[in-house]
Amino acid sequence: MTFPLTSATLCDAGLAPEPIERLTRTIEEHIVAGRYPGAQFAIARAGQLAVFRTFGDATLSPTRQPAQDDTLWLLYSNTKVITACAVWLLVERGALRFTDTVAQHVAGFEAHGKGAITVREVLTHQGGFPNADVPKEAWTDHDLLKRVVCDFTLEWVPGSQVHYHGRAAHWTAAVLIEALTKTDYRTFIRENIADPLGLGGELFVGLPDVEGKRAVDMHEPGPDGKPVRRADENNAEFRRAGTPGGGGYATARAMVAFYQMMANGGSLNGVRLLSPRMVEYVTRNQTADRVDNYMGMPMHRGLGPHVRGLTPTIRGLGSLAHPRTFGHGGVGSSYCWADPESGVSFAYLTNCRIPDPWHSARLDVISNFVHSAINI
Repeated sequence: MTFPLTSATLCDAGLAPEPIERLTRTIEEHIVAGRYPGAQFAIARAGQLAVFRTFGDATLSPTRQPAQDDTLWLLYSNTKVITACAVWLLVERGALRFTDTVAQHVAGFEAHGKGAITVREVLTHQGGFPNADVPKEAWTDHDLLKRVVCDFTLEWVPGSQVHYHGRAAHWTAAVLIEALTKTDYRTFIRENIADPLGLGGELFVGLPDVEGKRAVDMHEPGPDGKPVRRADENNAEFRRAGTPGGGGYATARAMVAFYQMMANGGSLNGVRLLSPRMVEYVTRNQTADRVDNYMGMPMHRGLGPHVRGLTPTIRGLGSLAHPRTFGHGGVGSSYCWADPESGVSFAYLTNCRIPDPWHSARLDVISNFVHSAINI
């Protein structure tokens, strides 16, 4: 499969080399300091891949394995935008509207007072059930998955707060996709997003066992601050499950290509996935400057990604970002974004989940390097 982005030099892409060299040095310093074992980043503009670099190790134990350009990185919550994109496609095809209630399409979701919750409220983290989750058994039993999601209970009145739904919103989206398409949500994402964009070998929601050898191990800081292997995600069961809010795998160049499609109004390498109006709508700030109670700051939620906006602080996108810049991150590890004003997209993936304040501080530095490189 031919990759959908052609190659370009930094000069051809209108990017200054000095900030990108600083970005590279910073990542190398992080790895030497033991902040994370490995990383990968990519920058694209105007349908061209200007930078794609891989650093460090994919695994540390039982054997050390260097990261390669085709290494697959756990996306964590970067997966949310891919899952949301499947809902966008269904809206464009007339299967539902963002203002529809979930219960109009998922019988039983109205239980426990959830009947009035709209698709828009779910995707903007206003549903009212932020801490709901599903058991592992539901990863493979999708009848059970539907029953569990329908049995979610409210913690506050839907629409009254913005509060990040770490898993619950996108489990709901997955059930909605399956109700409308009669297809496993992972299959729908592969057949309608990854494959049409030419990313089928580098973007997965539900990683086949045969591809598992390409996946990084995820780590977290140990007692001495050095990365130690996590148990929860480094197994075939988790990788195969493709949890819709945090279980996708990809290369940085695949994610930068996905966001390049968004920056280009829904089209990539001659393939139109979404209409420009859909991209404009789902990347619009839907929650104004209301504080996200989980994040502790306004997150300017769109219908999947979030937007830079004009507030003093923002997670991940970089304080220097144009107000229309949009994207998403993965817990303590990664961020991907697009700037529709310049046409630049950026993906930065690592294999260690590091808590705040260091995570947010380093993302601001990392993203600002890229914003500083945009010459024209």
